[in-house]
Amino acid sequence: MIKVGDTLPSATLQEYSEVEGEGCSIGPNPVDVSKATAGKTIALFALPGAFTPTCSAKHVPGYVQHYEDFKAAGVDEIWCVSVNDAFVMGAWARDQKTGTKVRMLADGSADFAKATGLTLDLTGRGMGLRSNRYSMLVKDGKVATLNVEAPGKFEVSNAETLLAQARG
Repeated sequence: MIKVGDTLPSATLQEYSEVEGEGCSIGPNPVDVSKATAGKTIALFALPGAFTPTCSAKHVPGYVQHYEDFKAAGVDEIWCVSVNDAFVMGAWARDQKTGTKVRMLADGSADFAKATGLTLDLTGRGMGLRSNRYSMLVKDGKVATLNVEAPGKFEVSNAETLLAQARG
């Protein structure tokens, strides 16, 4: 499992864009994790699935609500990563009204989740291999803090915990 001090794994996530701009076409666009984190501070949180109850009611809204606080604490971007396809993440972004505050990034084949060692097997619940629920502060591609939830919990990966760590 990835730990504090490790570099994020090389992976490509997908982001759904509804408007063209800065080299991004409408629809899914690749996001090279190594390039996208270089020289930046990223508040990254991951969760088991888009539109799931805890994720929709608490996890994403907390990060949207605290966007300005994260910016004031020196965070360049907030990323939400989930094992879903880019179309689902795009629809969820619209539903959650994330706008430009939270980048909703798809890890469709769970490659990023597997590479970090932060997977959650929900096959018994009909959801297959997913990402564990966690948050991390990433500085220039390296993990500065890591908060991994126990199964079924939502206690340490919330926006408030990661914000306190960002303020350090």
